[in-house]
Amino acid sequence: MRMIGLSEGAADANPTLAGWLRGIGFDAAIVPATDPRERGEIRILDISETAAATHRDLIVEFADGAPFYHPAADGLPARLRFGFADMAFGNALIAELVRPAARPACGEPESAKFLALATKVARSDATVLVLGETGTGKEGVARYIHAISPRADKPFVAVNCAALPETMLEAMLFGHQKGSFTGAGAASEGLFRAADGGTLMLDEVAELPLALQAKLLRALQEREVLPVGATRSVTVDVRIVAAANRDLAAEVAAGRFRADLYWRLNVMPLNLKPLGERRQDIRAIAAALLVRHMPAGEAFAWPTAAALDRLMAHGWPGNVRELENVLQRALLLRDGDRIDAGDLSIEAMAPVMAPAAMPEAPEVRPQRRFADIARALQARAIEEALAATGGHRLRAAERLGISERTLRYRLADMRAAA
Repeated sequence: MRMIGLSEGAADANPTLAGWLRGIGFDAAIVPATDPRERGEIRILDISETAAATHRDLIVEFADGAPFYHPAADGLPARLRFGFADMAFGNALIAELVRPAARPACGEPESAKFLALATKVARSDATVLVLGETGTGKEGVARYIHAISPRADKPFVAVNCAALPETMLEAMLFGHQKGSFTGAGAASEGLFRAADGGTLMLDEVAELPLALQAKLLRALQEREVLPVGATRSVTVDVRIVAAANRDLAAEVAAGRFRADLYWRLNVMPLNLKPLGERRQDIRAIAAALLVRHMPAGEAFAWPTAAALDRLMAHGWPGNVRELENVLQRALLLRDGDRIDAGDLSIEAMAPVMAPAAMPEAPEVRPQRRFADIARALQARAIEEALAATGGHRLRAAERLGISERTLRYRLADMRAAA
């Protein structure tokens, strides 16, 4: 990580800043404002040292009054002013403005240790498995690992395995030959070959069908892929970062994920905690989001201490995505120049509804034909299997002990009967 020079004047004006930056993993050193610079060094200067600043530096005025942030523009450095009442967010905003673009925002010492571990992992070619709830920032971690790895100048390709139709997954991952299936009017190299030399992120890897898991395992073991419709495999050089929002070990125990693929992916596991368990990250991520969504030409909407307290008190079941939604709404609907606690539209999660009890089996009346009874029981078994697998047809078919094609026929019969 590049060094950040904190001037003696800035360190004296805000004695907490140096410790804050070091605590979250920044290489910060206190230096005289006029000292020669190292290549790529960014400096944080006190307003009294403006004459020594370059356009890449950050000018900070630690003073009471309304806080402000002016981004760098027209060759002039960025400027901030805040006092003791706004120091917590002010320090987080400074960290946001000097952090490398690829590094995820963090304000929690534990998160800094997590990123330090990710930095060590990035130096190797080991397969990485990032586990965490939806919206915790798994793709950001994958991009960070790629950006600081020896493969940084090669492609980074991310695919959400849950977002692609099952029928297209194999062709999307491994490529296909022209005419290999209906609609294949041209050949495609596939995502493995698109990421050749770089990193391929397989997000929601737990959603892969079992049949495709076997082919993925072979691709990882042999470092080659067989495009759909081809007769020869193609060698690939790809680093895999897989991610899942479910416990893959539990999926293996339930028979929904191959044990051999799990061990192949679980070389270097990284567990990303929910945002609600990373309280000090909330300020840092809020600063990053407010900078990102700052409307051009408008003043920066600085959150009040009361607003920050409310953000820190919330549990964030939706993680970073929920936080981003709340802040975007506040930017649009706030009454004043700042974001206050009343501007935060934070929804309380409704209690999870217990699943409705399945209706009892209808009483078998003597006048009903045996075929009708069999169809009713079959339909109920299919409905229960689909409900248990979240509507996943392949898994429902496996649960019922039939093929997916047979399940499709049965569903068509049920629709026709209805």
